[in-house]
Amino acid sequence: MRSVFRIFAVCAICLSIFSVPAQNRTKINFGTDWEFKISESIPTDWEKVMLPHTAKIEPLVVNNQFQGTFWYQKTFNAPFSKNQKVFLYFEGVMQMADIWINDQKVCSHTGGYLPFIIDITPYLNKRGKNIIRVKGNNDDNPNFPPGKPLNELDFNYYGGIYRNVYLITTDKLHITNSMEANKAGSGGLYVNFDSISKDNASGVIQTHIKNDYSKDKSVVLNYFLTDKNGKKLEFTSEPFTIKSNSDKEIIQKIQVKNPKLWSISQPNLYQLEVQIISNNQIIDSYCETIGIRKSEIRDDGYYLNNKKLFIRGTNEHQEYPYLGYAISDDAQYRDAVKIKNAGFDFVRMSHYPHAEAFMKACDELGILVMNSLTGWQFFGNEKFQENAIQDIRDMARRDRNHPSVIFWEASLNETGMSKAFMAKASSALKEELKFGNYYSACWIDNPNYDLFIPARQHAKPPNYWNNYANGNKKIFVAEYGDWEYYAQNAGFNQTQFSNLKKEARSSRQLRAHGEERLLQQAFNFQEAANSNRKGKNIIGDANWLMFDYNRGYSNDIESSGISDVFRIPKFSYYFYQSQRDANMKLNPKLNSGPMVKIASYWTEKSPLDLTVYSNCEEVALYLNDSLVTKKSPEITPYNDALKHPPFTFHIKKFIPGTLRAEGYLNGKKVAEYSVKTPQSPTKILLSYDLSSKEINPDFPDMVFVYAKITDHNGTLVPWYNSQISFSIDGEDAKLVGKNPIQAEAGIATIVLRTTRFKKPIIISAKGEGLEPAKLNIENKTKIE
Repeated sequence: MRSVFRIFAVCAICLSIFSVPAQNRTKINFGTDWEFKISESIPTDWEKVMLPHTAKIEPLVVNNQFQGTFWYQKTFNAPFSKNQKVFLYFEGVMQMADIWINDQKVCSHTGGYLPFIIDITPYLNKRGKNIIRVKGNNDDNPNFPPGKPLNELDFNYYGGIYRNVYLITTDKLHITNSMEANKAGSGGLYVNFDSISKDNASGVIQTHIKNDYSKDKSVVLNYFLTDKNGKKLEFTSEPFTIKSNSDKEIIQKIQVKNPKLWSISQPNLYQLEVQIISNNQIIDSYCETIGIRKSEIRDDGYYLNNKKLFIRGTNEHQEYPYLGYAISDDAQYRDAVKIKNAGFDFVRMSHYPHAEAFMKACDELGILVMNSLTGWQFFGNEKFQENAIQDIRDMARRDRNHPSVIFWEASLNETGMSKAFMAKASSALKEELKFGNYYSACWIDNPNYDLFIPARQHAKPPNYWNNYANGNKKIFVAEYGDWEYYAQNAGFNQTQFSNLKKEARSSRQLRAHGEERLLQQAFNFQEAANSNRKGKNIIGDANWLMFDYNRGYSNDIESSGISDVFRIPKFSYYFYQSQRDANMKLNPKLNSGPMVKIASYWTEKSPLDLTVYSNCEEVALYLNDSLVTKKSPEITPYNDALKHPPFTFHIKKFIPGTLRAEGYLNGKKVAEYSVKTPQSPTKILLSYDLSSKEINPDFPDMVFVYAKITDHNGTLVPWYNSQISFSIDGEDAKLVGKNPIQAEAGIATIVLRTTRFKKPIIISAKGEGLEPAKLNIENKTKIE
């Protein structure tokens, strides 16, 4: 039985290392002025690039993804004193990397989803030019996760230095990076609160310090904990000595009165700064942003800060169309915003650790996280297993301080692992998270793990996991709503499915497939979600999935996302959005509060049985300003466990015009949505998607540009599928993607990629028979 100490949890988030005056630490983005070439040997001709970077721009449907060897190089200055050290920190290189500094090989690293750090001090020219070369390779390799050949894999691993690189300088006496230290449960800062209430939070701050001087050093540590309002808590350690050429862990007890707790609705964060003081000088300063929260599985469910919560979540792959994994920190943030706006408070990292910027966004937005070891249906040899265990350690070291991380999937997804491996995997996680306060998770119900996380399709219909019990162990349904319908063992509602064609029965529906099939996808998710909520030991679930994506083994886009690959919502998106309570108020930059959405385009081909999604008590439906009816949702076996069942309305016959839905709470209208019958397409409305994050003015960024084909009233024409051509006028920017591109369900999309955003960008679009359109990015037009 888990001890009381281990079931109360808090995390902290590692956001960034900041420069502080009067000390020697700096952290510089190292992404500019690189050169690149796909080549087996060191090339003689190079292409200038900026990071993050993908080895090859891929087509929209990736059916012959690049695999091979590629090179990067950069010339740089690195002036530093004799008392300083210089490091390079790589957030991710896919998926083998060899590093040379000034023609001396300094490092080899395997695995593309976790960071590594290199002490390059001994190899540098202190006053002159330096050159770094990186040889990368993303060929199939069975010796480290994911291990499975790409053409058999359910996702892609795109080559390149696809995440950030930083140049870090410190004093020889410094707080380490957890990857640099490479010690179980150590390195850098490790913050843990083991006793938490609204009145008091107490725990420890562990700081790992390294002294690379040839002399012992007398040291004290200063701690500063600052809340969002600027209120600061200060304290100092007892003096201590760290011997020459050695390292030391210092554990400091901490107590916070009346803490501002981190939650899904109020993700309060604190800034923690730890300073090394020696000879009355600030020698080093290391900052993190931490959150205090209590995460607990009890006999009757999951609790966050002593409030019971059924966890509503999704799965996400980190790829973008064309660019693969090479997306900016700001684009990562926008994806997290979309997840939160869809009504989810949880995301599973399927099936690998995601970017550090995405983790940071989850902390800032109040999204709970299941962190996941890289893997899918592959159990390799002894070398593979050793590398998988090391990845568990590196994942824990990188992410142990995030308040968002509540579950650790320290197992290989849908893989027949040996009992010995599972014991080693859970033991490694325990060593790394030595203060306890975490939950390990596995898709196999194994006694070494705390939480059982099967997919819904891993059990049999009609009850799936609802009647499963194994002592006090709880279930989190890690995937649902896709495969069980794709494979046609579709749960309870077989009568409705009896007349459907195979492709119409599936949850894998593109926006181009039309209203009926999009409604079927939404109903599948609804039915499965409703079923999961009836399980006596189920504490939450995550649908499969948020965004459509490419995978190595199939020559089509996997389309069970509630948004398409361009992040355009399908009807099912609004089903999930309606499941968030109307009285939950989030940050103003997020969507929350009362909502109502008509799942129809209202054309002659639209179903006359209308579905309306809302979190209101009643919905009134009007057709051309005439009331059809005002009603509460009808309770059926397919929605009776949902907090906010959909509303259904029957229209006797199609009459063109306007459908309007009004949502009511306590008899008062609080939300409204209208849809008009589209007429002939005449024009293009251009917009771009910011999702609460402006285009980065200083570093590479990318946003989706949407050409919405409308009639003269501005109503989307969903049957329009002709080609749209895009063009651009602006510096340091380009369009990425197929151009011209065929519109899908009335919208054509292209990706705008910027290097720096200092001057206006004008994008134009045209299509046969349509009025051309122009978009000035400075207008900050946002997609609806």
